[in-house]
Order: sequence, then structure tokens, then C-alpha cells
Amino acid sequence: MNVELALPTRKDEDFRYSDLEALRTVWPIVTEEIVVPDGAEQTLQIVETGGGAVARHVAVTLGKGAKFDLRVLTAGPGYGRIAVDATLAQGADFTLGAAQLATGEETVEIVTEVTHAGLNATSQQIVRTVLAGKSVGTYLGRIGVERGADGTDAEQSVRAMLLERTATANARPELEIYADDVKAAHGCAVGELDAQGLFYLMSRGLTPPQAKRLMLQAFIAEAFTGAPGEEELSSAALARLEAIL
Repeated sequence: MNVELALPTRKDEDFRYSDLEALRTVWPIVTEEIVVPDGAEQTLQIVETGGGAVARHVAVTLGKGAKFDLRVLTAGPGYGRIAVDATLAQGADFTLGAAQLATGEETVEIVTEVTHAGLNATSQQIVRTVLAGKSVGTYLGRIGVERGADGTDAEQSVRAMLLERTATANARPELEIYADDVKAAHGCAVGELDAQGLFYLMSRGLTPPQAKRLMLQAFIAEAFTGAPGEEELSSAALARLEAIL
């Protein structure tokens, strides 16, 4: 018997800031399952730069000592949602570097749930968002450390840049820890380009648009540092940034 999965509502925490009408056009979302065997290494790049609505859900299971590097660029869809679940066994390492760029009435969101299920696993999440117009950018991220997962080292770094005050950034980094001997940290900031930094660059001969572009390029690049396709990802992000500016 086929059972239709109900469309989420604003009461669903992970969809609180979603464009529900756009989500309806791509619902239900099929989960993409990835299993990284013990000791193996895998990478994945998700680049969404087209129009319309896009929604993906990636579920990654990492075996003992496994490594997974995920890079995400969402820059162009009218609605772009990337949800990531990662479960880490003993000694596993998970890296997420993501950039979101939006303008106009666009809505972009990244939702993550990283579960440390084994000893001495590490995870790093870096999310950078640039918003203009009346766009909405969201990051909802939870790190869970299960009982017995001692030696966990987990980190979230979330920053959003508003190019216009009509844009909206939402962020909810969250930690849930049930183990001892754990290092877990999250940092979150929403703001505008640093006026002193812009002044400094202009004092060195750059025009205001050039100074703004350079600062934003460096800001976005933080999400892709060390990625196998770092140059290609940065180039694609810069092309979208040029259109926004």
C-alpha cells in the first residue's frame, strides 16, 4: 500500500523557515544513502546553481576510521534545501564546507544532524552565507554525542553576511552531549561587511565594488579550503557573487 508522505508545516522544526509552496513542488525528498566502509575515504560535491526548486537529503554512515568530505554550493535556485545526516563510528572524520548565496526572493537552507556514535570521532562544519535583496538563508545544525562516545571533537562555524537589511538570516547551532571527555564548540554570527576592512582596501587603491567583492570572495572561500575541487567551487561561487553584486 502506498502511503503519501505529508508535507511538513511550520511546526516541524527542520522546516520552520522553508518556502513551503516551493517545497511542495519537490516533495517528497528521496534520501540519498552513502556508506563509507571502515578505513575508507570518500568525497562528494553538491553544486546547485540552476533556477527553480531543489531539495536533497544525504544520509552518510561512516565506519571505523572512515573519512568523508562533503562540500556544498547553493547559488541560484529560487528555493534550495540541502539536508545532511552523518553518523560517525569510532575514529571517523566528517567534514562539511558549505556556501549559500541568494538574492531577490530566493530561499536557501542547510539542515544538518551529525551523530557521534563511537570513540574519538571528529567533525567539522563550516557554513558561509551571503544574502541580498529579500532573500532568506537558514542553517539549522545539531551535533549529538551519544553515551560512550568519549574523545569526540566536534565543531560548527556558521556565519552569514547581509548585503542589504531586507535580507534575513536564520541560524540554530545545537549541541546535545551524553558523554565525558568531549570537545564540542559552535560559533554563529550574522552581520554586514566590516566598514574598517572596506576602508583599508579602498585606501590601497581598490574601488568600493572591488573591495566588497574581494572581502566576500575571501569569506566564501573559507567553506572550500582544502576541498579536492576547491578551485572549481570557488570559481562557481564567484560567478554567482558577481551577479548578486
